[in-house]
Amino acid sequence: MAVSQTIADSKRAFHQAFPHVIAPLYRRLADELLVELHLLSHQSRFEANELFSVGLCSVFDTFTKGYRPEAQTDALFSALCSSNGFDAARLRKINTSLVEQAKGKDLESLKSWLSSHSLKDGSHYSRLMAIGLMSLLKSAAVDATGSATEAILNQSKELAKSLGLPSDRVEKDLTLFSSNSERMEQAVELVNETIAAEKRKKERRLAEQAQGTSN
Repeated sequence: MAVSQTIADSKRAFHQAFPHVIAPLYRRLADELLVELHLLSHQSRFEANELFSVGLCSVFDTFTKGYRPEAQTDALFSALCSSNGFDAARLRKINTSLVEQAKGKDLESLKSWLSSHSLKDGSHYSRLMAIGLMSLLKSAAVDATGSATEAILNQSKELAKSLGLPSDRVEKDLTLFSSNSERMEQAVELVNETIAAEKRKKERRLAEQAQGTSN
């Protein structure tokens, strides 16, 4: 990663790699992830480990639900990564592998399996690691419903300690992620309802015009 690269350089590289208009609802996500990845790429004690890979993919996928055109999401993720020196394909591959491995594991076997993904001594912590941990717990609890969310959050905080993640920051990061996810889901629903309402109004106008013409 180019240590001398500025945030302006990262933004320029991003817009060259992704020369498309981003809807306002998703623009903040792109801006915040771009800055976050830029800062991490300049942190000498940071390592893009497995939990980070899962967390980044989880955040991106969570906050791009409803993105249109959907076909552009892969290019958007790739541009955010490449503009900061990260390999999007590698991160996706790690994410897919770990999510599949986590499925069906109970808490004890999951704890044993995750022990090999601990944060190394002296390494830089990222909120994306905590989100990655929670995402793997959700993958293991394949039958989890909304009522299980609190339990998964608590399990994440417990496991974080054994993995060398700062428990106080993990709790704050996961709580914020969960609340932001809910707000984003509500915003997407509102946008979809607005689009559907506009479509119905347009269809009514066209039908009325057609009826007027026939009369």
